[in-house]
Formats: sequence, C-alpha cells, structure tokens
Amino acid sequence: MNKQYPSLPQILLVDDEPDLLTGLTRNFAKRLPDTNVLTAADGNEALAVLAREEIALVLMDIMMGDMNGLEVLDRIHSMKPELTVIMMTGYGTIELAVDAIRRGAWDFVTKPLELDGLTRMLHKGLERSQLLSENKNLRSWICPEGTVPDFIGQSPSMQQLYKTIQTSADSEYTVLIRGASGTGKELCARAIHSLSKRSKKPFVMVNCPAIPEHLLESELFGYRKGAFTGADRDHAGLFFQADGGTICLDEIGDITVSVQTKLLRVLQEQEIKQLGADTSTRIDVRIIASTNADLESKIREGTFREDLFYRLEVLTLRMPSLNEIAEDIPLLADHFLKKVRIELGSSEKSFSGAALETLFKHNWPGNIRELQNVIRRAVLFCPGPVIDIKHLMIESPFSAPGPGISREPDMKIVPYKEAKDACLDSFTRRYVHTLLKKSNGNVSQAARLSYLTRAALQKIMRRYNIDGDQFRQ
Repeated sequence: MNKQYPSLPQILLVDDEPDLLTGLTRNFAKRLPDTNVLTAADGNEALAVLAREEIALVLMDIMMGDMNGLEVLDRIHSMKPELTVIMMTGYGTIELAVDAIRRGAWDFVTKPLELDGLTRMLHKGLERSQLLSENKNLRSWICPEGTVPDFIGQSPSMQQLYKTIQTSADSEYTVLIRGASGTGKELCARAIHSLSKRSKKPFVMVNCPAIPEHLLESELFGYRKGAFTGADRDHAGLFFQADGGTICLDEIGDITVSVQTKLLRVLQEQEIKQLGADTSTRIDVRIIASTNADLESKIREGTFREDLFYRLEVLTLRMPSLNEIAEDIPLLADHFLKKVRIELGSSEKSFSGAALETLFKHNWPGNIRELQNVIRRAVLFCPGPVIDIKHLMIESPFSAPGPGISREPDMKIVPYKEAKDACLDSFTRRYVHTLLKKSNGNVSQAARLSYLTRAALQKIMRRYNIDGDQFRQ
C-alpha cells in the first residue's frame, strides 16, 4: 500500500486502554484542531499505521500487552530515527521513561495526564517535526552533484565512497559495510537503499546485538503459532517485513553460528523457513550487513562461518574514520550545528576560529558520532552567539583521560559498559550542576532551559542526590 501524505500533520496515539484513546482523541480534536489524530491499540497496529501513513508525532504508552512501548520505540527508531516520539508512563515506571529517552524518545509525560501541559508538549513536538522535515527537504534540494543525500564531505575519501554507494545501489548484490563504530554505517545502508530500485519498498534495520541471542532467530525468520511455549500467534519475522525491500543486519559479526547457518541458506536459496513451519517460503529481500569486527580473525577463531563471509562480501564498502577525512570536519561541524539548533530551538550560533581549530586537531576515537555529541553539548552550554573552546568540553591531548580509559598500555582497562556509564554519570552531574547554577536553583527554569519536563529533571536530581537549594544565592 502506498504511503498517504495528508494535508494536516498527523498524531498517532498508542495505548491498550480504549477509554484513554477515546478521551484523548476527543480532547485533541478541540485543543489541536489543525491536526489529524490516529489511534492504535497495540505495538503491532502502531507499526502497521506507521508503514502506511505519514506521521508527524507519536504519543505512546510504555506499559502495553504483547509488545511494550520500548520495543515499539526501538522498531520506530530503526524505521524513522528522527520521528518525534513522546512516551506516557505511570508513577512506578519513571525509570523506564528515562531509558526511553536514552533509546531515542524525544520526551515523556506521566500519568494521570495533565492536558494543558501535554498540549504544550505536543505543540513543541510538532514544531520540531516540521523543522526537521523542512531541513530534510532543503538538503535534498541543495545536495551537491557527486554526493549522496544526507552525507556531508568533499574529501577524496568521501568522493570515492559516494561513487561506491552509487555503484552498489545500482546493483542487487549483497553488501558488506565495514568500519569503526560511529563512522556512519547505518547511514550508508539507508543511502544504498534509498538510491536503489527498492527505495519505495521497506527498509528494515536490525541491531543484532540488541536482540537477545535466544530470540534473534525467531525475530529474524518468524514462527508459527505453537512452535514453542508462548507462541500463541503467528509472527512474520523481520525478513518477511522487508519482503521486496532491504534488510540491514547491523553488527553481523556478533550473531551465533546457528543463526549464521540459517542466514547462509537465505542468501543461497532466497527462502525462509519459519520456526514450526513444514515448508520454506520464497522471499525477495536484499541483504546489507555491517560490522566493526575483524571477521577474518573470527573466522580463524571458528566463531564466524567462512562460507557466510564470502557470501556477504560480494560488494564491500569501508567507512573512513573521522581522522581520515579531517579536512571535512568544518563542513560536518557546521552541518551538526544547524541540526542541533533545529532540535533544540536554539538561537543563531557560530564557531570561533579557535574552536574550529580545536575540532580539526582533536583525535576522534568515537568518529562522527563523537563529533556530533561534542557539538550537542557545546550548543547546550554556550549562552551566547559564539561557540568557543571552553564550550566544546573536549580533552586536550595532555589532559587526564576519562573514567575507565588509560593511555598507559600496561594498565587495566575496565569493561566498555562500565566506562560508558561512568562517563554518562559524570556528564549528567556536570550538566545538572550547570543548569542549576544558571537558574539560581530554580528547577522549573532549569527544566525549561534543558527542554526537559520538570518531573524528568527532578527525577534525575533525585537519582544523583542533587539538591537545588544549594545553588540558590
């Protein structure tokens, strides 16, 4: 079915309480007369609506039946990463709402709902969606010849990448995208799909490590009712969702050998056999795989099948690190600055010459994703029109390393998740302290400055044992 493009922006309400859906629909008809309101009673119905309709904003409950709101959020984020999603949560599930923000939700609201505050939040969310849409349309008009939509950069390495993407898009071959974390492998996969003959068909992004190992097979290939305990209905699976289009298997090096064996059959036969099914079903899906792993080493270790590797490596693209395309950093920085300003509704800002020089000379282990996060912080913490070195908050080559990181090769390195959590906690504390200093301890004003709800900011303050009174002068 072709996607519909309505004249009015559309809001999708997702909740398994029929009375709440009815009440909100009736209220929004009065409070938001310039919108269309659609409803879905569960996650699967919501995904079906998103597949056929152009939705500007999703308001969704976290606690639902078969598929909770976080699972649906992950699916939405893989389909439409920039879609504005607001989560609804009860008193006992605030921690889940904070998790939802980390996973890509724009904001959350607590039940029982306060309609005036919710309406203001929806207005802001719709404005964000409109700005992002206008920015995307503008980029599509000004995209220079010889580049790929949504990619920034004119260095020789990027020019070569654009040619490879175009060539790959023109074929139907399997593609393997390799590169370090943060180099834009997902963006590359989406570009190949959007430039291909399959662009009007589904694009399904699968973050393989995010799906528990024992569920990955059933999620990819689907199952029939009664195939195992708890299988009370048929489940099509992600390959069937992508039929006619493209599926991208992100971090394919992390999947188990048993799933690799079934994936090899899909590549060889273009057939899927669901769990519990007696026969196989033919599908028409182009496979793109991506990884930051050393697959050759995994083959030698026996954790990755050699025959699968050669099936995947028909066309190989390597994403350059940010250090390899350092000459593109000013272009990238300017692009992200504009994007973050739209996201936050911030005033006009620009980089000082010293700030740009710092960005250019900095070592970027986190690649483009790290650069984008640095600019997000800079926009948040810069009160004036010019972003200077102090607003970037990046370490110089001579500063102390962050938590869990050592420049001494013989010193112990803590686990990645532990180091990341420590960095996140450190950043959150500094951020909230700065907010409260600027607002003189006024939590409501701090919440407005940070584009958080007052309840969300208070929750963060309680979690980190931060008292607003100590910042009052």
